[in-house]
Amino acid sequence: MSGSDDFGWIKVARLGLVQASLGAIVVLTVSTLNRVMVVELALPALLPGALVALHYLVQMTRPKMGHGSDVGGRRTPWILGGMATLALGGVTAALATVWMGTRPFAGTMLAVLGFLMIGLGVSASGTSLLALLAKRVTPTRRAGAATLVWIMMIIGFAVTAGIAGKLLDPYSPERLLAVAAGVSAIAMTLTLLALWGVEGRAGGGVEDEQRATPREFRAALAEVWADARARRFAIFVFLSMLAYSAQDLILEPFAGSVMGYTPGQSTSLSGVQHGGVLVGMLLAAFAGSRWRGRQVGSLRGWTVGGCIASAIAMAGLVAAGISGPSWPFAANVWLLGVANGAFSIAAIGSMMQLAGEGGRDREGVRMGLWGAAQAIAFGFGGLAGTAASDIARLVFDSPGAAYACVFALEGTVFLIAAGIAAGKEGARAASGSRATTPQVEAAR
Repeated sequence: MSGSDDFGWIKVARLGLVQASLGAIVVLTVSTLNRVMVVELALPALLPGALVALHYLVQMTRPKMGHGSDVGGRRTPWILGGMATLALGGVTAALATVWMGTRPFAGTMLAVLGFLMIGLGVSASGTSLLALLAKRVTPTRRAGAATLVWIMMIIGFAVTAGIAGKLLDPYSPERLLAVAAGVSAIAMTLTLLALWGVEGRAGGGVEDEQRATPREFRAALAEVWADARARRFAIFVFLSMLAYSAQDLILEPFAGSVMGYTPGQSTSLSGVQHGGVLVGMLLAAFAGSRWRGRQVGSLRGWTVGGCIASAIAMAGLVAAGISGPSWPFAANVWLLGVANGAFSIAAIGSMMQLAGEGGRDREGVRMGLWGAAQAIAFGFGGLAGTAASDIARLVFDSPGAAYACVFALEGTVFLIAAGIAAGKEGARAASGSRATTPQVEAAR
C-alpha cells in the first residue's frame, strides 16, 4: 500500500460518521424499543431480551460478511448495503413494536425479522468499515483512529437517545414510527455523504488475480483460524468482552440492593462509568502515537494493563460488596470505566494492526472472526452475569456477598484475558506487527 492510499484524519472522521449513524439506529432499537415493550405495552422483559440476544447471535455471520468484502477488494458496497439493511430493520422493528399493541403474536414474528435484519446490517457494515480502516490507516494512527471512530459512535448513541427521547413525549405509536423512520433516514443520508469517494476506485486492495474467490470462504476462515496469533486473539476478545459485558446488567441492581442507591442515583452510575470509559479511550489513543519523537506506550501494554486494571477495579467492587455503603463506590465505578475504555480501544487498535498482517487480502475475515467473538461474548455476558448473581444469592444469605462472588469471577476472567494477551503469541498479536519497527520494539 502506497503512502498516497493512506487515510488521513478527515477520512477517518468521515468513517466515524458512518459508525455514529450505525450507533444511532442500534441504540433506538435495543434501548428505546426495549422500554416501550416492557413499560408502555406491559410485555414480559424476556421478550426484548431475547430479541437483543438474537441480534447478537446473527452476528456470527461477520466472518462471512468480511470475506465478501475481501473478495471484491472494495468495502464501500458492503458498508452501504449493511447500513441499508440496518435502517430497514430498525423501521421494521419499530413497526413490529407498534403492532404488538394490538396483535402480540404477529408483532413478535415481525420483530424477529426486524432484529435479524439489524444483526445482519451491523455485521456487514461494521465488519467492512473496520476492515477498511485496518487496510488504509497507517500503523501509528490506528489506535487514534479507533478512538475517534468509537467516540463518534458514542456521540451517536447520546445524541439519538436525547433527541429521540424528547420527540417521543408524549408517547404514541405514530410518534414511535415517525422517530424510527426519521433516525433511519438521517443515518442513511449521513452514510451516503460520508462514504462518497472516500475509498476510491481501487480501495487499496490487491490485484484481481490475487484475490480470493467466493467459493473459498471456508478455506479462508480455516486459514485464519490456523494462525495461532489470530486464534489466540479471538479467545482474548471473547474472554475480555465477556468480563466487560457480564457486569453491565448487575451493576445497577447491586447499587440499589447493597449500596443503598435510589433508582435515580443508580441510573446516574451509567453516566459516571461512561465518562470513565471516554477518559480511558483517550489515554489509550496515545498507545500508537508519538510524542516528541518517542513512542508513548504500546498497544500490548495498554491492552494487558487495561485488563489488569479492570480486574483491580472488580476487586474494588468485591470490597464494596463486603463493606457496603461506606465504600467509595462511584469512584470505583469511574475507575472501572477508565480501565475498560483503555483496554477496549487498545484491543481494537491491536485488532486493526493484526488484521492487515495475514496477507492475501484477509482483513475482512479476520475482523469478522474477532467481531463474531465479541458479539457472542456480549450476547452471553449479560445472561451469564445475571444468572450467576441469581445462583450466588441462593448460596449466600447476604446480597453483598453474592454480588462480591460474581465480581470476583469477572475479575478472574479479566486476569486470564490479560495473561493471553501477554503470552508469547498474544504479545505479537497485541503489538500489531511482524516487522521490526520502533512500535514493535516498544511492545516487546
